[in-house]
Amino acid sequence: MSDPSASVPPAPSARPAPSNLSALPADFRWGVATAAYQIEGAAAEDGRSPSIWDTFSRTPGKVAGGDTGDVACDHYHRWREDIALMRELGVDSYRFSIAWPRVVPGGDGPVNERGLAFYDRLTDALLEAGITPFPTLYHWDLPQALQDRGGWPERETAEHFAAYASVVAERLGDRVKDWATLNEPLCSAWIGHLEGLMAPGLTDLTAAVRASYHLHLGHGLATAALRAAVPGARVGLVNNLTHCEPASDDEADVAAARRSDGHTNRWWMDPVHGRGYPQDMLDLYGVDLPERPGDLETIAAPLDWLGLNYYFRNVVADDPTGPLPRARQVPLPESHHTGMGWEVHPRGLTETLLRMTEDYGARCLYVTENGAAYPDTVGPDGQIDDPERARYLDQHLAACADAVAQGAPLAGYFAWSLLDNFEWAYGYDKRFGLVHVDYATQRRTVKGSGRRYADHVREHRRRARRAA
Repeated sequence: MSDPSASVPPAPSARPAPSNLSALPADFRWGVATAAYQIEGAAAEDGRSPSIWDTFSRTPGKVAGGDTGDVACDHYHRWREDIALMRELGVDSYRFSIAWPRVVPGGDGPVNERGLAFYDRLTDALLEAGITPFPTLYHWDLPQALQDRGGWPERETAEHFAAYASVVAERLGDRVKDWATLNEPLCSAWIGHLEGLMAPGLTDLTAAVRASYHLHLGHGLATAALRAAVPGARVGLVNNLTHCEPASDDEADVAAARRSDGHTNRWWMDPVHGRGYPQDMLDLYGVDLPERPGDLETIAAPLDWLGLNYYFRNVVADDPTGPLPRARQVPLPESHHTGMGWEVHPRGLTETLLRMTEDYGARCLYVTENGAAYPDTVGPDGQIDDPERARYLDQHLAACADAVAQGAPLAGYFAWSLLDNFEWAYGYDKRFGLVHVDYATQRRTVKGSGRRYADHVREHRRRARRAA
């Protein structure tokens, strides 16, 4: 197979790739990531039913600018162009999500052949382009029909999720071996059911805890379904994890950092590693789990790989009267922040990868999302120079290499995101893409950061060939 990165000329102002990227393994995967509702559009085409995000985005005041994913990046019609962009960037892997309401519109029951056929065509085209598909089965777009029956707080949603996983696996499993069950269940449960800032927009602690449990159960049941349908399936789970630090040495702040870590990391990692749910968090939440015999064993099905989405660290102070976990994020004005207001802290990525290795015994890790939103300016020549995003990539790839040098089994990196897209409650205001999207025309333009990423891919492969 020819080197796909060879088609992209180096960025005109690119510096040499950081020398310590040589620590990355020779077979390191270079990828990009997207999510169905954020890019596909075609929200009412070919049998797709509404998801909770269709409903949420139509609720006044929930999404900036009243934006929806109705059209998004029109990837449903422009996927061939987007695969060509991946080839241009030189990536060898693509993490995307499959829309449950496109495949099983009712959440359970009849399968929508037209929706399933879309992912069939996409898979074939990716493989033809030399790009390994890494589908995620759930990236937050629960069919509204299931939400109307109670959604993730109800056990039947986890069972229907496993049945949907079987449908997709039986169709694509002859070609797809790398699967993720869930993306960032923390966001689904805590932000969607406790904070109300994401779909379905609830503020109910009991519903949030029950949702978190059934998301985990759904992961375990879907893992079994995938392995039953796909011989040799490599199944992973994607969590957004972060490094938590106290704002001071005060005992109250140290305790707050521990709670923040429990809420953000341990609640999501311990059960899938056979440790059950952390007792300190059960005490904090005060909600009984809807546990049945055998559930914890199902949830703790061994992972083939663990996906880490990393964007920032948590520096927190005690906030005894604040919302759970009674820890307040402390602003760090001396630090650099992205357009989301998130601190740029690459060392936190290294530390989190090492923790997953040392504390949880991870055998294979992927950085499944990492990226930065910054305002983009289209130049007179139509090009987008975005040095801050390019620098962010440099720093976080170097952090990955540092983790590998210290023993982390990191096998790949997926930049967030291939395209500017619908950024959930932020609408279209925040741009994370390596490729700029003019939403009025759907014109795609590779940014300077995209060329920079292609430089890293090319340089790593060159070194790997030289070392072979």
